Amino acid sequence: MMSKIDLRENEAKVLSALKEASGSLDASEIVSKENLSHAAVMRAALSLESKNLIRIIERRIQRVSLTEEGRLYAEIGLPERRLAQALIEMGGEACIDEALNVASIKSSMSAIALGWLSRKGWGQIEKKTRRVKILKKPEEGADERLLRLLRKREALNIEDLEGEMKEAVNILRRRRLVEIDEKTKRRLELTSEGWRLVREGVKVVREVSQVTPELIITGKWKKVKLRRYNIKAPVAPIWPGKKHPYMRFLDDLKQKLVALGFKEMTGPIVEISFFNCDGLYMPQDHPAREVHDMYFVKEPKYGDLSRYKQYLENVQKTHENGWITGSKGWRYSFSSLEAARLMLRSQTTAASVRMLINKDLEIPGKYFAIARCFRPDVIDKTHLTEFNQVEGIILGEDLGLKDLLGVLKKFAIEVAGADKVKYRPDYFPFTEPSVELIAYKKGYGWMEFGGSGIFRPEVTLPLGIKVPVLAWGLGVDRLFMMKMGIDDIRYLFTHDLEWIRRAGVV
Repeated sequence: MMSKIDLRENEAKVLSALKEASGSLDASEIVSKENLSHAAVMRAALSLESKNLIRIIERRIQRVSLTEEGRLYAEIGLPERRLAQALIEMGGEACIDEALNVASIKSSMSAIALGWLSRKGWGQIEKKTRRVKILKKPEEGADERLLRLLRKREALNIEDLEGEMKEAVNILRRRRLVEIDEKTKRRLELTSEGWRLVREGVKVVREVSQVTPELIITGKWKKVKLRRYNIKAPVAPIWPGKKHPYMRFLDDLKQKLVALGFKEMTGPIVEISFFNCDGLYMPQDHPAREVHDMYFVKEPKYGDLSRYKQYLENVQKTHENGWITGSKGWRYSFSSLEAARLMLRSQTTAASVRMLINKDLEIPGKYFAIARCFRPDVIDKTHLTEFNQVEGIILGEDLGLKDLLGVLKKFAIEVAGADKVKYRPDYFPFTEPSVELIAYKKGYGWMEFGGSGIFRPEVTLPLGIKVPVLAWGLGVDRLFMMKMGIDDIRYLFTHDLEWIRRAGVV
């Protein structure tokens, strides 16, 4: 026979509720039944558990529900579905702009509609002709079935969904069409000792949780029992302000590069074609200069190159006949007007060209830039129209390919947390040899990070540089993705507060 145990009022209420419910209740049910706050029930429960009178069984429940945008698409259909239906009505093929117009898809959503149409295998996009055509009749996928279910019901428990539907939750979450609310459900159960106590009867001890002026003045505080402070009692989570995990990663990357002796170089977002292309020995008729691969500024259309006249002349001669570089050049008539075209920077290598003609350049020297770049591309899990690159150059005597590979390996392992790396030959107009970095992480797989190489004499000599220059431009977004185990680049810029709050320091 167990001895009598003194219990607080709320502890007695919890035991009484459990007794009436055959010994088992959810904490939320006790809150409703006894008209107590959740915190009060859990404080009592923790105390009872410490006395071996109850067990607390925790279970994490994830519920998925539609966002505002998700509710809209549940009503009118996903953009790719509407685009596919419009194409079928138009005979199966049409100009991209016309098809989007018929489908009532805004320009801001065009990349998403086209991207998912292609990704689902429903259609094919021809960039050069700006046309899109249907490849097969669209079938309802798990993502659309989930939207239909959520339209009928406010929320669903993820654990109740089948495998295909669970994957649909992840897809729609990345598209910001659903949100996940995670809660911990706690169930309280009487132990054998708890059952004995409630059968024998519970003795309630009145406790004081707050010392008032009256208790002190009258001296009653000496006679009452003060409640002990329970440091294990559950409290509401508090989320202090902090930087976005990706911004913190970029700041840490800068600090690491500075610690390695690199100096930061900068450049404008709106760049002159001379720095973005011409200075990098990219011919003016190169396919990448088409409007579909770069964003050109409409107004003003041209920038001022008067300060760079000397370098412009050298670059022009190099493009036309090779100048003194030992090359034959590209053999075309170079346009100074085309070199003055304004565009959104498409690669951070433009910052490297600016640094090589900077009066503060040091030889030997090491420089880096982490900057935003822009390219018109179909948005998917590995591509955005706006992205970040980390650019680096090292210049000095006796530098070679082995030095470059060592730097790339250090980046992949120490910054991205990769387990192993490999290199693949590549081609860029401004480097020779050219190398692409690919890295592998266990549980994540292989990922391409970007290109690198040694600047050609056609790049360095016109800018007055007579020593080797190692250069690389890596997708820093992808470095972070591998570090955090993220498989969709769009999630880097998510507004999902739950993920941002819980993301650990990397």
